[in-house]
Order: sequence, then C-alpha cells, then structure tokens
Amino acid sequence: MKILIAGAGSVGRSIARELLTHGHEVTLIDKNPAAMRIASVADADWLLADACEPIALQQASTDDADVVVAATGDDKVNLVVSLLAKTEFGVPRVVARVNNPKNEWMFDEAWGVDVQVSTPRIMTALVEEAVSVGNLVLLFTFHSSGASMYEITLPVDSPVLGTRIADLALPSSTQLATIIRANQPIAPTPDDTLESGDEVLLIVTEDGADDLQALQDLLAPRHEDYDPEEPAS
Repeated sequence: MKILIAGAGSVGRSIARELLTHGHEVTLIDKNPAAMRIASVADADWLLADACEPIALQQASTDDADVVVAATGDDKVNLVVSLLAKTEFGVPRVVARVNNPKNEWMFDEAWGVDVQVSTPRIMTALVEEAVSVGNLVLLFTFHSSGASMYEITLPVDSPVLGTRIADLALPSSTQLATIIRANQPIAPTPDDTLESGDEVLLIVTEDGADDLQALQDLLAPRHEDYDPEEPAS
C-alpha cells in the first residue's frame, strides 16, 4: 500500500519504520526542517512542506495514497489534514492521532477521520488491563462499526469457572473472541471451559452498552466501586 504520514516527529517516524518493514511504500511530510531526519527512515520518501496546504498534499501524491496517517502533535493540524485527505483527495482510509482526549469527539467522519488513535486512552486501557482482575476493561472501539473490545481477567471466585463455552449465557450483543491462558491465545470451542486467571476478550456491539452490567455480573462478582458503563478512559 501507499501510505502518507503527516508529521515526521518520533511518532510519525516510528510508524513509518514499522510500515516499511511490512513492505509498504511510505511518504513522510513535515513543515519543520528539524524534523527532516531522513537518515532515520532512509527508505521512506520525504517532503518538506505544510500538510495543511492542498498543494503540498498534491505534491505528495495524496490522490494515489491508500492510507493517510495524520500523526502530528497538534490536533488541529491532524483534523485539517484528515479533512483534506478525505474530501479533496478521496483517500480511502484516514487514520488520525488524538493528542488531547478532550478532542476525541471531533475526530469522526465529519472531519474525514475513519480511525482515531488516542495514545493517552490506549495507555490507560493497557494499565487498567494489566492491574485489573474481575473488572471489564475497555481496550478500544472500532470506529467504523462502533463495536468495542473488552477484556476481563477471571478471578478465583468467578461464577463461570468450569462453565462450557456453549453454556455461557452471554448477552446477544456480545461475542467471545478469544481466551488468553498461560500467555497463549485460545480460539474458544463450544466444549472449552473457563478457568481462573483466564483473560477473556469480548466484542460488544455499539447497541450493547446496556448489557455491560449484566456481562459484568455474569463473569465476576460485582464490585461496589465499579461501574462498567464508565470503562477505562
């Protein structure tokens, strides 16, 4: 794929290096001369220009890009780049970095964003996932469908321990995606049973918010100080 990354800071360069190792064609664009560390990502194409200017995006062949990644440290810039990429150049997929979680509400289809990536939210979810046992933790939300992935580590007193997957009375809005046991992912079959310490990954549809409390009650005893309708943020 041809991928254009707006923002050649540490985040943009890291993304570029990863994409290049997977065989993609990458162009980095940044208006700051100090960001032109070409030797650090020598296999990428580089352009010193303002990605908020349509002429700069045209020079970067944005109309041929399969994906545009708005990865600058400025949310306003990322929104403008996303909007231009989608509306002026018809880029099929636009991914935008959210620096301030308070701005997440703006990063949607109205601004041309297909997928928003909030580093603070991801870090918080990972911390929650690492230390929480018996509580549903929101890992991320799929922007296009609105579905979300939740994780719960089953405690020793979970009422579903020993229950066959086929007998697990999950809400209709929820699908068991995988089980991680002893650091190994398991594709659950109807005859598999749940064990203490299992990390259970679940996909919940957008309209399943009302089922989160029932899901929490099913998988682990209720915690008085926990509200599954307000997952990790």
